[in-house]
Amino acid sequence: MKVRKIPQRMCNGCMEMKSKKELIRIVRSPEGIVSVDLTGKKPGRGAYICKSEECLEKAFKTKRLNRNLQTTIDEDIYASLKDEIKNG
Repeated sequence: MKVRKIPQRMCNGCMEMKSKKELIRIVRSPEGIVSVDLTGKKPGRGAYICKSEECLEKAFKTKRLNRNLQTTIDEDIYASLKDEIKNG
């Protein structure tokens, strides 16, 4: 039986490598729309963040999400991410 490789991604808040399933994906579509990708399969440029408010605060304060997605992120996306972390 072959062991499957678990995909690893880096959190933009704490900068730690974690498995893809532990992280939330934020995606910028080819049209330039930024949204939360719960399935992890939406097309576009993605950035990952832990499911903790501290990591989200760090990534937002240092503008790492803006840099990785190559766009500016609005406050409403930030609020929806915060809600997703609290509820999820």
